[in-house]
Amino acid sequence: MTRCGWAGDDPLYIEYHDREWGVPVHDDIKLFEFLILEGAQAGLSWITILRKRENYRAAFAGFDPAKVASFDAAKVEELLGNPGIIRNRRKIEAAIGNARAFLKVQSEFGSFNEYLWRFNGGKPRQNAWTTLAEVPAQSSESEALSKDLLRRGFRFVGPTICYALMQAVGMVNDHLIDCPQHAECGFLE
Repeated sequence: MTRCGWAGDDPLYIEYHDREWGVPVHDDIKLFEFLILEGAQAGLSWITILRKRENYRAAFAGFDPAKVASFDAAKVEELLGNPGIIRNRRKIEAAIGNARAFLKVQSEFGSFNEYLWRFNGGKPRQNAWTTLAEVPAQSSESEALSKDLLRRGFRFVGPTICYALMQAVGMVNDHLIDCPQHAECGFLE
């Protein structure tokens, strides 16, 4: 099977590519998970985050934003000592702050899903890339999302991180056209 070249031959990456990446996500808990993990990935490889994802789920209360929003300074120190996650104070504190901002967005829009998907007109954009070199690192939509998230107090949400989030949660289908997942994701909304 021909997959997008970035999936390589690591079984974890292949599983992620084939079952998750580009599949539309509308569940707020899952959207919060991707928001936090994409921010944690800044400056690192995604495979590093995938390998730590189960540890993140345990450390960040199953990515329940209400629980994460209640984390205090003692919890930050505990997380800094957890070798199963990225032990970067700024990223940990941003995750907690982002949980608080996330809850405000949910309150304002009814769900984070409603808020997020409006940046893409409510349905996935179907791209038709033939090479990895064609796939952009950001878009006008990710720039608008980033700007709005930053205005709302989110951190680690630059345009490139936002575009990665949009790819991961299926807001854009950036599977290459010769990848079987391009067609699979093209049927999902």
